[in-house]
Amino acid sequence: MALLASGGLEPIVRLITLVLILGFVLFLTYWTSKFIGGYQKQKMMTGNMEVIETLGIAPNKYLQLVRVGEQYFVIAIGKDTVSMIGQVKPEELKENTAVSGQCLDFKAILEKAKNSRKKQERDNE
Repeated sequence: MALLASGGLEPIVRLITLVLILGFVLFLTYWTSKFIGGYQKQKMMTGNMEVIETLGIAPNKYLQLVRVGEQYFVIAIGKDTVSMIGQVKPEELKENTAVSGQCLDFKAILEKAKNSRKKQERDNE
């Protein structure tokens, strides 16, 4: 009763309203990110070009292995330039998940990390 008499209910209602608005905004952000990410992933998978691997060699300088059709190229990317280094034959590449067409999902990576941690804990005992 004291809360009602002193006007203490209004700040609580405002707090609850702000929490609900924050939850709604976070939900919209999550949904939009998931939608846009799925759209971009689908768009990239249907194309003829794909970035296979990226290696940072200096700040703002990278080497990328790029697949164009059935050919692979190594390109150097700088702040203002992109240069082709050379072409790589598919049989010269190491097998990894991106080149072989397999895709590791988050669940598989998480399980691998869990198993590794359990093994490490057993070794420490």
